[in-house]
Amino acid sequence: MGSTGTGTPRDVRGSSRGLYGSEIGTRLVRASATEFVGTALLVFVGTSAAVASATDRGYEPLAVVLAFGVTLVALAAAFGHVSGCHVNPAVTLGLAASGRFPWRAAGSYVAAQLAGGVVGALATWACYGAAARAEGKLGATVPADGVSWGRAFLVELLVTFLLVLVVIAVATDDRAEGSIAPVAVGFALAAGIFVAGPLTGGAVNPARAFGPDLLAGELAPLWLYLVAPTLGGVLAALLYDRVLATGEPPE
Repeated sequence: MGSTGTGTPRDVRGSSRGLYGSEIGTRLVRASATEFVGTALLVFVGTSAAVASATDRGYEPLAVVLAFGVTLVALAAAFGHVSGCHVNPAVTLGLAASGRFPWRAAGSYVAAQLAGGVVGALATWACYGAAARAEGKLGATVPADGVSWGRAFLVELLVTFLLVLVVIAVATDDRAEGSIAPVAVGFALAAGIFVAGPLTGGAVNPARAFGPDLLAGELAPLWLYLVAPTLGGVLAALLYDRVLATGEPPE
């Protein structure tokens, strides 16, 4: 559900409107290319900060949170009107599951995002050299010592639930203030990494985990970072679509 310009709820399933006012049209290749570029840049900036922090180049863990959050704000403002700036398979699949994005395009978006994650990690490796992989693990996400895979799964599910719920609420519902949407989404990502960073590395995005974990050889936990965020994103999208979108303040 969304709204009309007057704030009256309306059914938006099957609508041609995407995130941040983008139009769901026929130029899938160009939109997918935008998703590839956006995801690559997000992963490059964020994992570069993570590598700098891990290799004692003057960055604290807070810099990693800010790098991901601020970059997502910039990318959503820059590319939101082009492709919707999902830059996250959990967002794309959540939108598709709730009828807000066509399934026929979801596969292309997800493939572009995963490829972007690989290229972003490669760019970090190229910029920081051999130490980026040997010491910094390319910012790969793995459960921290003492954190079970079950707990890590729950953490990634919950923080991605938060992110996708905010994305759908502020970037698809006409009642929300559109100009603030990129900032809200970037802050939601930062909040999720604040929570998950010490426990799981804070992927909050299958593509963000896919590239660094693949290139760093951290393959054992990769399934967790692909499945848990996706499930969290789908649950958030369905909750907003089926329950929260039709809510109104009491008179």
